[in-house]
Amino acid sequence: MAVEVSLNFDQILSSAREVYGTELRKMADEGMDFAFVCSDNVAPSSEVGKLMKAYPDRCINVGIAEANQVGLSAGLALSGKVVFTQVFGPFLPLRAADQIHADIAYNDVPVRLIGTHAGVTSGGGPTHNAIADLSFYRAVPNLTVVCPADANQCAKVVRQSMNYPGPMIIRIARGAEPDVYADNDYEFEFGKSITIKEGSDLTLIGTGSAVYWSLKAAQKLEQNGIYARVIDMHTIKPFDEEAVLKAANETGCVITVEDQSINGGLGGAVAEIIAESNIPTKFKRIGLPDEFAVLGEPNDVYKYYGMDPEGIAKTVREFLNR
Repeated sequence: MAVEVSLNFDQILSSAREVYGTELRKMADEGMDFAFVCSDNVAPSSEVGKLMKAYPDRCINVGIAEANQVGLSAGLALSGKVVFTQVFGPFLPLRAADQIHADIAYNDVPVRLIGTHAGVTSGGGPTHNAIADLSFYRAVPNLTVVCPADANQCAKVVRQSMNYPGPMIIRIARGAEPDVYADNDYEFEFGKSITIKEGSDLTLIGTGSAVYWSLKAAQKLEQNGIYARVIDMHTIKPFDEEAVLKAANETGCVITVEDQSINGGLGGAVAEIIAESNIPTKFKRIGLPDEFAVLGEPNDVYKYYGMDPEGIAKTVREFLNR
């Protein structure tokens, strides 16, 4: 059964970057024992800044040194701490790839790497777009990879990660993204996707901010008599293969949507599952093409590549009419 989504979710904007800081502060107030590490980009007025002011003995600012930050976080975890560490997302999988691989994943330590500004949300252009991180993370052993659909789901991820084994990537956008869920009263489990809309003509599988786009696109498709199932694939690794196979069997058409290169991310994972299942299913990936994205504000970039709700609905209609 699909969960309840917000009736006016496109009008409610929340920032996962603020919410995760609020949740960490609540957890600290409740007596949970963890360390927090960040680079030199935290405003004192932010929720994370308030956490650092309230608990200076457990918070470390390493400056602009992402690789060192990840290595230091691994050391704290090896000493017995659960560690949350926020890194500017575009630099996390690029500048700190070796440390993620050798220090975090190889040692299988409980570090939660919070990568902000996912996809093209940084607004800083091609050098600051995180468009290949999911492809890298999927290939690294021991990593759990989570892309919350909205800010409140991010809070669920942060809290539940306290007692989750091994290292974790938490991939969030820049801020002010639409809320998808009507409230927080729904079951969340790592590795178990959430069906947020039922449909029988096709399945849209989104992750992160693309869940919102997919749901809006599904609403537009209903105007044409096309009923799309929408799945929130919040965990990229471990992956909910059962949900993909069920969708392929029941709707006969699966389309993935992601704020990442179409190579190796969500679309790659779903394609591998479908190909190995031998289920006769139409399949298509919607995401950033194999190029450095054009320069522009995120919403303009999404529209340019047909990743906004209107573009997704158009692609679906054309794909079904082939």
